[in-house]
Amino acid sequence: MGNLYKLTIFRYDPESNKTSTSKYEVEVTESHWTLLDVFRYIKNNVDDTLTFRYSCGQGICGSCAVTVNGKSVLACETQMKFLDSFDLVVEPLRGFPVIRDLVVDHSVLDDKVRKVMPWLVCKKDSESDKERFQSVEDRAKLDGLYECIICGSCVAACPTFWKNKTFLGPQALLYACRFMLDSRDEGKNERFEILADKDGIYGCHTIFNCMEVCPKELNPGKAILELRKMFMNEEF
Repeated sequence: MGNLYKLTIFRYDPESNKTSTSKYEVEVTESHWTLLDVFRYIKNNVDDTLTFRYSCGQGICGSCAVTVNGKSVLACETQMKFLDSFDLVVEPLRGFPVIRDLVVDHSVLDDKVRKVMPWLVCKKDSESDKERFQSVEDRAKLDGLYECIICGSCVAACPTFWKNKTFLGPQALLYACRFMLDSRDEGKNERFEILADKDGIYGCHTIFNCMEVCPKELNPGKAILELRKMFMNEEF
């Protein structure tokens, strides 16, 4: 015998433009089962119309992020035995357009990350055909920044983003900080023209929901404060 979980799952049908919920009961007998395993069980054995997104199943791609009992989580990393309730309300990530059921439109994330220039900028007069060396100390400054998997959990937990869709959001600002702190980058002035306004580093209200839900235990709020410090000290 295993544990019986009762799931209430949000449903959205784009053809009829109607929302509803479906209730399922799943007995979990395997200790290693994750929420993604439960989704796949329902899809394969109970209701093949349930729609959700996943790819790697290993906490790398970030595509299976959903909301469970009000908190953003990765379904593939959420082991059922560690949940604090047997009654689960499962919804799509909050603040995003829903495509179907638990699948949301991530394009807003891509657009915001792209806006902060998430690549190394090298000036035209740089020696582009040579390797750009970086000291061990400078490389260490990027720890806690480059590991983001763009799952959107932090953005979905951000009240500022819920209210203001022009806000760059914690994910894009974390990416910006990763390149602003890179000793090899030469695009800091250009980025700060994008970052230093009410929709950038000054749009954050430092609520730190982003830190609490990040599946990689990153701290976008801290990165935003670091960007503000750099701007105030004109470190660019």
